[in-house]
Amino acid sequence: MQTIDFFTPVVDDPYDYGQIAVANSLSDIYAMGAKPLTALNVVGFPIATMDKKILAQIILGGYEKVKEAGVALLGGHSVKDPEIKFGLAVTALADPKKIVRNNTAQTGDKLILTKPLGAGILTTALKYDRLPDALLEKVTAVMKKLNRIASEVMLRHSVTACTDITGFGFLGHLYEMMAGSKKSARIFTSQIPLFPNVSDYVIKENLPGGLKENRRFLEPFINIPHDFDERNLNLMCDPQTSGGLLFTAPAEHADSCLQELHDLGETDSRIVGEITEKSGFYIHTSYAFDRKD
Repeated sequence: MQTIDFFTPVVDDPYDYGQIAVANSLSDIYAMGAKPLTALNVVGFPIATMDKKILAQIILGGYEKVKEAGVALLGGHSVKDPEIKFGLAVTALADPKKIVRNNTAQTGDKLILTKPLGAGILTTALKYDRLPDALLEKVTAVMKKLNRIASEVMLRHSVTACTDITGFGFLGHLYEMMAGSKKSARIFTSQIPLFPNVSDYVIKENLPGGLKENRRFLEPFINIPHDFDERNLNLMCDPQTSGGLLFTAPAEHADSCLQELHDLGETDSRIVGEITEKSGFYIHTSYAFDRKD
């Protein structure tokens, strides 16, 4: 299996940016239940106008995250570019009969999300110096975190379908899963993990352009009650960088899967919904969480 992903900086610290870019680049592999083996750097950098030490820190951060993942970095390619870009091309192995796809969710499955939402809104606030250091530290740590453990856990609990949450946001990637699976999802809105105090930052000035595009595209496919909290809708459409895995597992495996995720440090993980037969909209947002369901 092979993937490639790269993007422009989302934080100011070049080392952290390198780490985030690598975690994000490996995420597609983990979402498919595969094992990454080797990687190549993909770099764009304004070498004539920017300090080379910045580039060194980006590559160092990336290298150390690749090493953490147990992946061999074989080299890469760089180009002169007026805007910094960094990421990886990744080669991985998977049993063709066991590849986890994003269009195979089953009726009755529970839906599990492993990282909080709101990274796009918070990193946009960072661009305008509106983000306090403590929250920046939290969102950076989450974006740097590999999805490796979550991938390994889901495979042990009969995962039926998976995607990773990136630019299309939680609802966008869930829509892809439901449309491909020809199912509907009922969302337990109150259980969706969010970054601390992120609702305070859901203001017009902090909304990424991608969030607005996601909403325009998705609204025909989602059952949104007239009194649904606008902030929650924006957070569920927020484009994430290096977001969590969103996967489905049989109901009888969901609680034990969640417990193992928590035991292994994936403490933001939550059961956030369930899969039903297709019923009108692909996604229904107005359901409260009830552990007796």
